[in-house]
Amino acid sequence: MTSQTRTLLAAALAALIAAPALTTPAEAGGSIALTLSPRDAQQAQLMDFGLRAYGLYNGLKNGGARIDQKGRGNSAGVAQNGSGNLGLVTQRGEGHEGTIDQRGNGNSYGLFQFGRGTRSAITQQGNASTGAAVTFGW
Repeated sequence: MTSQTRTLLAAALAALIAAPALTTPAEAGGSIALTLSPRDAQQAQLMDFGLRAYGLYNGLKNGGARIDQKGRGNSAGVAQNGSGNLGLVTQRGEGHEGTIDQRGNGNSYGLFQFGRGTRSAITQQGNASTGAAVTFGW
């Protein structure tokens, strides 16, 4: 892991830890999202490797899609057109909506939503794109 990647992850973790102190009371409702996008080919390969390893750990052998939801009132979908794409959606809590639409080849994306009432729609077009989003709702 490069020092830039470590710095990015440390900043993201700090933002997630500090976020509750900066938000409005829970009854006000809202969400905060952290989107991770690689800046160069090396970071893209590392992120793609991590997402594919996570998919393999969860039973995906050759890419594809996995949706894992725990809670109530959640909806999710993954649409893929091409080959070698990987779409991962994990939702914990209630009232989440999450979709991934992949068009092209060799794309990977992880969408992780926690809490309640988050809505994310991800679209990847082209080849070998990768990314991840973590969203918390209250």
